[in-house]
Amino acid sequence: MLYVLLMAISFAVDAFAVATSTAIATPGFRKRDALKMGTWFGAFQFFMPLAGWLLATSLNQYIVAFDHFIAFGLLAFIGGKMVWGSFDKTCEVGSADLSAKRLCLLAIATSIDAMAGGVSICVDSAAGSFAITASAYIDILLACAVIGIVAFALSYVGGVLGKRLGCLFQKRAELVGGLVLIAIGTKILIEHLTSGT
Repeated sequence: MLYVLLMAISFAVDAFAVATSTAIATPGFRKRDALKMGTWFGAFQFFMPLAGWLLATSLNQYIVAFDHFIAFGLLAFIGGKMVWGSFDKTCEVGSADLSAKRLCLLAIATSIDAMAGGVSICVDSAAGSFAITASAYIDILLACAVIGIVAFALSYVGGVLGKRLGCLFQKRAELVGGLVLIAIGTKILIEHLTSGT
Protein backbone atom coordinates (compact mmCIF):
# COMPACT_ATOMS: atom_id res chain seq x y z
CA MET A 1 0.00 0.00 0.00
CA LEU A 2 2.94 2.35 0.65
CA TYR A 3 4.03 1.72 -2.95
CA VAL A 4 0.60 2.79 -4.23
CA LEU A 5 0.50 5.83 -1.94
CA LEU A 6 3.93 7.03 -3.11
CA MET A 7 2.89 6.51 -6.72
CA ALA A 8 -0.38 8.38 -6.08
CA ILE A 9 1.46 11.36 -4.62
CA SER A 10 3.89 11.42 -7.55
CA PHE A 11 1.06 11.30 -10.09
CA ALA A 12 -0.83 14.04 -8.25
CA VAL A 13 2.10 16.48 -8.45
CA ASP A 14 1.14 17.59 -11.96
CA ALA A 15 -2.46 18.14 -10.87
CA PHE A 16 -1.25 20.04 -7.82
CA ALA A 17 1.00 22.25 -9.98
CA VAL A 18 -1.82 22.99 -12.44
CA ALA A 19 -4.25 23.75 -9.61
CA THR A 20 -1.68 26.01 -7.96
CA SER A 21 -0.85 27.94 -11.12
CA THR A 22 -4.53 28.24 -12.07
CA ALA A 23 -5.36 29.65 -8.64
CA ILE A 24 -2.51 32.15 -8.99
CA ALA A 25 -3.78 33.24 -12.41
CA THR A 26 -7.49 33.43 -11.58
CA PRO A 27 -8.75 36.64 -9.94
CA GLY A 28 -11.19 35.89 -7.12
CA PHE A 29 -10.36 32.18 -7.08
CA ARG A 30 -12.59 30.50 -4.48
CA LYS A 31 -12.70 27.24 -2.54
CA ARG A 32 -15.53 25.98 -4.72
CA ASP A 33 -13.26 26.46 -7.75
CA ALA A 34 -10.62 24.37 -6.00
CA LEU A 35 -13.28 21.74 -5.26
CA LYS A 36 -14.31 21.67 -8.92
CA MET A 37 -10.71 21.22 -10.08
CA GLY A 38 -10.08 18.55 -7.46
CA THR A 39 -13.15 16.61 -8.59
CA TRP A 40 -12.11 16.65 -12.24
CA PHE A 41 -8.50 15.74 -11.54
CA GLY A 42 -9.37 13.08 -8.96
CA ALA A 43 -11.89 11.38 -11.27
CA PHE A 44 -9.44 11.17 -14.16
CA GLN A 45 -6.64 9.98 -11.86
CA PHE A 46 -8.99 7.17 -10.77
CA PHE A 47 -9.94 6.00 -14.26
CA MET A 48 -6.59 6.34 -16.07
CA PRO A 49 -4.66 3.71 -14.02
CA LEU A 50 -7.63 1.37 -14.38
CA ALA A 51 -7.49 1.83 -18.16
CA GLY A 52 -3.72 1.17 -18.14
CA TRP A 53 -4.17 -1.93 -15.99
CA LEU A 54 -6.91 -3.32 -18.26
CA LEU A 55 -4.74 -2.69 -21.33
CA ALA A 56 -1.73 -4.40 -19.75
CA THR A 57 -3.72 -7.44 -18.60
CA SER A 58 -5.23 -7.90 -22.05
CA LEU A 59 -1.75 -7.89 -23.63
CA ASN A 60 0.02 -9.88 -20.91
CA GLN A 61 0.89 -12.89 -23.07
CA TYR A 62 2.85 -10.63 -25.40
CA ILE A 63 4.72 -8.59 -22.80
CA VAL A 64 5.33 -10.96 -19.89
CA ALA A 65 8.98 -11.61 -20.90
CA PHE A 66 9.95 -7.93 -20.78
CA ASP A 67 7.18 -6.33 -18.71
CA HIS A 68 9.56 -5.04 -16.04
CA PHE A 69 11.54 -3.12 -18.66
CA ILE A 70 8.29 -1.51 -19.86
CA ALA A 71 7.32 -0.47 -16.33
CA PHE A 72 10.80 0.87 -15.61
CA GLY A 73 10.96 2.71 -18.92
CA LEU A 74 7.57 4.36 -18.48
CA LEU A 75 8.16 5.46 -14.89
CA ALA A 76 11.75 6.54 -15.51
CA PHE A 77 10.67 8.59 -18.54
CA ILE A 78 7.82 10.29 -16.70
CA GLY A 79 9.93 10.82 -13.58
CA GLY A 80 12.88 12.10 -15.62
CA LYS A 81 10.63 14.56 -17.42
CA MET A 82 9.34 15.83 -14.09
CA VAL A 83 12.88 16.19 -12.70
CA TRP A 84 13.99 18.02 -15.84
CA GLY A 85 10.96 20.32 -15.66
CA SER A 86 11.72 21.15 -12.04
CA PHE A 87 14.95 22.91 -13.16
CA ASP A 88 13.08 25.14 -15.59
CA LYS A 89 13.19 28.59 -14.01
CA THR A 90 9.99 29.77 -15.68
CA CYS A 91 6.76 29.33 -13.77
CA GLU A 92 3.89 28.06 -15.90
CA VAL A 93 0.83 30.07 -15.01
CA GLY A 94 -2.46 28.44 -15.78
CA SER A 95 -5.33 29.97 -17.65
CA ALA A 96 -8.12 31.67 -15.73
CA ASP A 97 -10.63 29.63 -17.75
CA LEU A 98 -12.45 27.21 -15.41
CA SER A 99 -14.96 25.88 -17.95
CA ALA A 100 -15.79 22.16 -18.04
CA LYS A 101 -14.01 21.80 -21.41
CA ARG A 102 -10.82 23.40 -20.08
CA LEU A 103 -10.87 21.36 -16.86
CA CYS A 104 -11.46 18.15 -18.83
CA LEU A 105 -8.43 18.84 -21.03
CA LEU A 106 -6.28 19.67 -17.99
CA ALA A 107 -7.49 16.52 -16.22
CA ILE A 108 -6.52 14.36 -19.21
CA ALA A 109 -3.13 16.05 -19.52
CA THR A 110 -2.32 15.61 -15.83
CA SER A 111 -3.46 11.98 -15.65
CA ILE A 112 -1.75 10.40 -18.68
CA ASP A 113 1.13 9.33 -16.44
CA ALA A 114 -1.38 7.56 -14.18
CA MET A 115 -2.27 5.29 -17.12
CA ALA A 116 1.39 4.23 -17.29
CA GLY A 117 1.14 3.69 -13.54
CA GLY A 118 -1.72 1.27 -14.12
CA VAL A 119 0.52 -0.69 -16.48
CA SER A 120 3.29 -0.83 -13.87
CA ILE A 121 0.83 -1.93 -11.16
CA CYS A 122 -0.20 -4.80 -13.42
CA VAL A 123 3.43 -5.71 -14.03
CA ASP A 124 4.33 -5.53 -10.35
CA SER A 125 1.32 -7.51 -9.12
CA ALA A 126 1.29 -11.26 -8.60
CA ALA A 127 4.98 -11.57 -9.53
CA GLY A 128 4.12 -11.04 -13.20
CA SER A 129 1.59 -13.86 -13.34
CA PHE A 130 -1.24 -11.48 -14.36
CA ALA A 131 -3.84 -13.70 -12.67
CA ILE A 132 -7.17 -11.96 -13.33
CA THR A 133 -9.11 -12.88 -10.22
CA ALA A 134 -11.69 -11.15 -8.06
CA SER A 135 -8.85 -10.27 -5.70
CA ALA A 136 -6.87 -8.67 -8.54
CA TYR A 137 -9.87 -6.50 -9.46
CA ILE A 138 -10.32 -5.45 -5.83
CA ASP A 139 -6.61 -4.61 -5.59
CA ILE A 140 -6.61 -2.43 -8.71
CA LEU A 141 -9.84 -0.67 -7.73
CA LEU A 142 -8.39 0.05 -4.29
CA ALA A 143 -5.18 1.37 -5.88
CA CYS A 144 -7.19 3.55 -8.29
CA ALA A 145 -9.28 4.86 -5.38
CA VAL A 146 -6.12 5.83 -3.47
CA ILE A 147 -4.66 7.53 -6.57
CA GLY A 148 -7.92 9.38 -7.24
CA ILE A 149 -8.41 10.52 -3.63
CA VAL A 150 -4.82 11.75 -3.34
CA ALA A 151 -5.15 13.63 -6.65
CA PHE A 152 -8.38 15.23 -5.46
CA ALA A 153 -6.87 16.23 -2.11
CA LEU A 154 -3.65 17.69 -3.54
CA SER A 155 -5.50 19.50 -6.32
CA TYR A 156 -7.88 21.03 -3.79
CA VAL A 157 -5.02 22.06 -1.49
CA GLY A 158 -3.07 23.44 -4.47
CA GLY A 159 -6.07 25.52 -5.50
CA VAL A 160 -6.77 26.84 -2.01
CA LEU A 161 -3.15 27.68 -1.24
CA GLY A 162 -2.09 28.55 -4.78
CA LYS A 163 -1.83 32.28 -4.35
CA ARG A 164 0.38 31.83 -1.29
CA LEU A 165 2.73 29.09 -2.49
CA GLY A 166 4.20 30.46 -5.70
CA CYS A 167 6.47 28.89 -8.31
CA LEU A 168 9.37 27.76 -6.10
CA PHE A 169 7.25 25.29 -4.12
CA GLN A 170 5.66 24.06 -7.34
CA LYS A 171 9.06 23.21 -8.86
CA ARG A 172 10.34 21.49 -5.70
CA ALA A 173 7.21 19.31 -5.58
CA GLU A 174 7.77 18.37 -9.23
CA LEU A 175 11.40 17.40 -8.49
CA VAL A 176 10.44 15.17 -5.54
CA GLY A 177 7.58 13.56 -7.49
CA GLY A 178 9.87 12.75 -10.43
CA LEU A 179 12.53 11.20 -8.19
CA VAL A 180 9.92 9.02 -6.46
CA LEU A 181 8.64 7.70 -9.82
CA ILE A 182 12.17 6.86 -10.95
CA ALA A 183 12.78 5.05 -7.64
CA ILE A 184 9.58 3.00 -8.03
CA GLY A 185 10.51 2.06 -11.62
CA THR A 186 14.01 1.03 -10.48
CA LYS A 187 12.50 -1.08 -7.66
CA ILE A 188 10.26 -2.94 -10.13
CA LEU A 189 13.18 -3.57 -12.49
CA ILE A 190 15.54 -4.82 -9.78
CA GLU A 191 12.93 -7.08 -8.16
CA HIS A 192 12.02 -8.72 -11.45
CA LEU A 193 15.63 -9.14 -12.59
CA THR A 194 16.77 -10.62 -9.27
CA SER A 195 13.76 -12.93 -8.97
CA GLY A 196 14.27 -14.27 -12.48
CA THR A 197 10.72 -13.41 -13.61
